[in-house]
Amino acid sequence: MPLLQPPPYKPKFPLQSGHIQTIFPRLFRKVSLPPVVKRRIDTPDGDFLDIDWHLASSSRLAVIAHGLEGNSRRPYVLGMARALVLAGWDCITYSFRGCSREMNKAPGMYHSGDTRDLHTVLKYGLDHGIYENAALIGFSMGGNHVLKYLGENPDIVPNKVKRAIGISVPCDLEASATRLCAKSNFIYTNYFLRSLKQKIKLKNKQFPDLYPLEKLSSIKNIVDFDNAYTAPINGFADAADYYRKSSCKQYLENIRVPSLILNAKDDPFLTPECYPVQEAEKNQYLSLQITNFGGHVGFADLPMEKQLWSEDRTVRFLNT
Repeated sequence: MPLLQPPPYKPKFPLQSGHIQTIFPRLFRKVSLPPVVKRRIDTPDGDFLDIDWHLASSSRLAVIAHGLEGNSRRPYVLGMARALVLAGWDCITYSFRGCSREMNKAPGMYHSGDTRDLHTVLKYGLDHGIYENAALIGFSMGGNHVLKYLGENPDIVPNKVKRAIGISVPCDLEASATRLCAKSNFIYTNYFLRSLKQKIKLKNKQFPDLYPLEKLSSIKNIVDFDNAYTAPINGFADAADYYRKSSCKQYLENIRVPSLILNAKDDPFLTPECYPVQEAEKNQYLSLQITNFGGHVGFADLPMEKQLWSEDRTVRFLNT
């Protein structure tokens, strides 16, 4: 589809900074949305996933995937779920393996290219037989999951999936990881590494040979972490091989479900390679919107209690 013109989104000062947009909502936005149903579901490989089911007595289901080191209870996930419930959608939010309160049982953890759990959660919801159609929403890494899932093997995507949206998507994982290593992004690198290293210590107690602790001291950035742990544990040669095979960008041409990528120009995590202009122009099912503001999974405005612009945009897109 043609590149969509940036919609009229201009937040108030000081939210016209990509870094402030990225940080401010995480610190100051509070969303209260208790799940109607909390369940632990089994995965085909003998592990588990924790899900929250937000019900609106609807025949439409939205599945929401969070970003790196997030979970199903983060404000940006709950805000989207609340917006969709109010718009007449049931929502399932789920935590990636290792991101809920209990460490997963299997040796591996989640990674940017593993779409199996998204399929498991989607099928679990649809198998209840109460939904006529479904939509997928993903933030950052979760957006990469959604778009890769739709394009890597379109034949396994249930026919009931009618729409999808990825928000702040690092479509080129290698370019985004390199950008994240920049000095200007040290606050994000430290945040992610602190959490990831703690999970390595927990996994070491389960599988000491797979998760040797002596590597931790040499890890200074995300690329180091992926070289040391993510790539070898998941069967990739190195971080570059992992990024290359896991990026959704190479699969966008195969998407056959109307899909929207919503990325901001001032996103501190993204490089020009992460804005798939040519892919959107060539695929009638794929739209790309690039806003001037929004940061990474931001799109906030004042007062912070307001529904985010990205939530409004998602509701409009899914209800079209």
